[in-house]
Amino acid sequence: MSAIGSLIFCNDCGNLLDESSGDPTKIVVCSVCGTRNKDILPKTIVSESKPSAFPSALRAKRSAVQTLTAEDKRTEALTQHTCAKCGRKEMYFTTVQLRSADEGSTVFLRCVCGYKETQNN
Repeated sequence: MSAIGSLIFCNDCGNLLDESSGDPTKIVVCSVCGTRNKDILPKTIVSESKPSAFPSALRAKRSAVQTLTAEDKRTEALTQHTCAKCGRKEMYFTTVQLRSADEGSTVFLRCVCGYKETQNN
């Protein structure tokens, strides 16, 4: 009988045997081939490894700390549109597809004075 981890197998046919009691004086009979195997205590092997043992480009990217400023988070672009509140000739805008795909997108305009406007294209 051979043991791999907590599983024990028949020496002749390789069938998985019933649970071991750990008493070497007992005999475990294989239900497939009938071979009589000595009962042995299964061995449990535990291995540990450090994350640095298996370098990964993905792990390196994920672990890198990134600091974003408010300017980095801004996704708005500048357009030539007159603000209705202060008369400024440029406003920031962003577009979002809020309606179905066969309809136009919604444009959100924002002025530095705080005025906001939306347009459906």
